[in-house]
Amino acid sequence: MDSPKGSYVLATFEGGGSVAPFITLARKLVANGHTVRIVSDECNRREALATGGTFSPWKRAPNRPTRDRDDDPVREWEAEGPAAAVKFLGGQVFGPALDHAHDIIDILREHPADLVVANDMVCGAMMGCEAIGQPFVAMSCNPIVFPVIDGMPPLGPGFPPAVTAEDKALHAEVRAGLTAMIDAWLPDYNAQRAELGLPALDHLSDQLYAARRVLLATSPAFDFAPETLPDLFTYVGPQLGDNLWSQPWASPFAPDDARPLVLVAFSTTFQDHAGQLQAVIDALAQLDVRAIATLGGGVRAGEVNGAANVHVVDSAPHGELLPLARLVVTHGGHGTVIKAATAGLPQLIIPHGRDQADNGIRIAHRGAGIVLPRGSDSDTIRAAVETLLADPAYAEAAQALGRRIREGYDPDAVVRELERIAATSSCAAREKVA
Repeated sequence: MDSPKGSYVLATFEGGGSVAPFITLARKLVANGHTVRIVSDECNRREALATGGTFSPWKRAPNRPTRDRDDDPVREWEAEGPAAAVKFLGGQVFGPALDHAHDIIDILREHPADLVVANDMVCGAMMGCEAIGQPFVAMSCNPIVFPVIDGMPPLGPGFPPAVTAEDKALHAEVRAGLTAMIDAWLPDYNAQRAELGLPALDHLSDQLYAARRVLLATSPAFDFAPETLPDLFTYVGPQLGDNLWSQPWASPFAPDDARPLVLVAFSTTFQDHAGQLQAVIDALAQLDVRAIATLGGGVRAGEVNGAANVHVVDSAPHGELLPLARLVVTHGGHGTVIKAATAGLPQLIIPHGRDQADNGIRIAHRGAGIVLPRGSDSDTIRAAVETLLADPAYAEAAQALGRRIREGYDPDAVVRELERIAATSSCAAREKVA
């Protein structure tokens, strides 16, 4: 028997990897006969409508008209290290929470939904749903940022799992520091909650506990998953669809060109990384390889120069390139890393912030790649690429990781989970919204 068809609102924001998983999820729900409305920045309208769903932009909350860096309201690249994270959290996550809340309440009053799926970084959408009794789940598009799962390394420094007592003590210290950094916004956030008649939270991460479920949109075979997850959390697998704005790709290389293909894929948002990308291109120019370097919209055409064996394009569908590639060089964003890992490819990862060091260590810890520091020069990058292509241990480890990811991945799991939650949620929520 077919599942009853329902209505879903998916709320996210233009943050690079925060979009494609929600677009992929929307396509799956629409294909299963559900009604879907995507709420995001105006620049995501075309992608949202292409899923067969409908679209509402943020109005009070930050709303980027384009993906160009000039329209980025946070400009986190102007800070470095923890200061960049602080800038992002204040400008995108916690500061405008009440604006997100009012927007989602207005949208739900006009377009009632059985269930809201909120990006776990759009805390205000969760706050708004909580205020009106709207059932919702949170979805994390990468290893979860909030330090709420015991046994999982805290995000930021790129820690492997704790083994020794010293490891565990260090992780606990960093977890406490991360909690304190996030909770710096707690007084302001609780004041915003009070305006909606909601009680104060003890910690900002407690906002997650108003959700019916927290979906981890990655693979437990990739993540540093503890043996037992708390009841609230569940892995639903990575949502792997290509960005719909990726342009068609045709190989510039001869059909009989046997040189290994390297895919260079840095951020879809600007992280002041043109210089690092040029260092990668210069390194590959010295090697007997062919390469495709995608700018992703973050770096502008003309800010980097290609080479005879390195073809630079604004974008290209990774789903078509990965089966042809032997190696991926990336900044370490979750979308690129998990796609390359699922394809069984070794990776060279040069993190530039956010969750990238943590994605990188999840590859390096399995022997499936190498992590280099930001600012690495072309000679260092060239040596790493040579090692990754010449040493079969990296390819073997990457293939083994890819098999584990694919064997544990059910592309329909996320839809079944949402249908289950929607079916058990009280229809009284619709009445309260109205």
